[in-house]
Amino acid sequence: MARQKPEGLRELKTDELEQKLALLVEERFRLAFRRGTEAIANPLQFRTMRREIARIKTILRERKQA
Repeated sequence: MARQKPEGLRELKTDELEQKLALLVEERFRLAFRRGTEAIANPLQFRTMRREIARIKTILRERKQA
């Protein structure tokens, strides 16, 4: 999944962000499961997913506090 800049994420609606977050969490779980059974071609995927999830959570939290 391609990295998206925070400005691009802020343009999305809250529902879209929540759907994207759920998709990323699911994808990260599946990748972690695969890592336990086989070698992963690009282990840096974990870092990029984790940071993308953090970006989305930060934006959602900002919106809830506003």
